[in-house]
Amino acid sequence: MSRSRTETNEADSAVVLSALGSKYSAEILCAAGTPKSAQALSEDIEIPIATCYRRIEELVDAGLLTCEGRQLSEEGRRTNIYRRTVDEIEIDFSDDTPVFSQKHRTEAKNRLHDKLTD
Repeated sequence: MSRSRTETNEADSAVVLSALGSKYSAEILCAAGTPKSAQALSEDIEIPIATCYRRIEELVDAGLLTCEGRQLSEEGRRTNIYRRTVDEIEIDFSDDTPVFSQKHRTEAKNRLHDKLTD
């Protein structure tokens, strides 16, 4: 399966770097390889739910995490389900400004992963 590699512009780079620089962001991205709610992510990496929601918002704004839909929680509330949009991020610091490239997850890879983990 192919993964597309894209480079981001300087403004996008600043947003990505800021989001990645926040505590717990990398852990959230790693845990969000499969669709999970904010509550599940919070429990998986043992961080306060308010912190998890803030980091999720930053990662969504940076395009690194996406809301895949909604599902009912055990308490019967509708909750958003998140999954990371990238498998790799490369940062090149050799120029005056950092240059980012990302390997995006394909929908085919997501579907295959979901089938294998069911």
